[in-house]
Amino acid sequence: MDKVKKDTLLDGLIQELRRGTIVLSVMSQLNKPQYGYSLVVCLKEKGIEVDSGTLYPLLRRLESQGLLESSWDVESSKPRKYYQLNKCGEEVYDKLRHHWYKMTEKMNELLE
Repeated sequence: MDKVKKDTLLDGLIQELRRGTIVLSVMSQLNKPQYGYSLVVCLKEKGIEVDSGTLYPLLRRLESQGLLESSWDVESSKPRKYYQLNKCGEEVYDKLRHHWYKMTEKMNELLE
């Protein structure tokens, strides 16, 4: 397999791994109100890059699933929509986080 094809394959596999963790990454930062751009910056500072074309549809989906609440701040010069986990979202996030810890523990055992 040539280098370009191998790199393309690796990029695709890494993207699949990221897709599986993006929901948990986003939910982990919504224990306090965040608007889209602040969430992008916050995650980037923690080493998780999220494209706004991925983030905003995800936020809308999580809200339509009943896991987030949103509100508009129209007091500032630029109105912003803030998102935060609601009670159901907090419960789901806690269960996802617990599942993540169990899964990473097992994966670490497999990869050693």
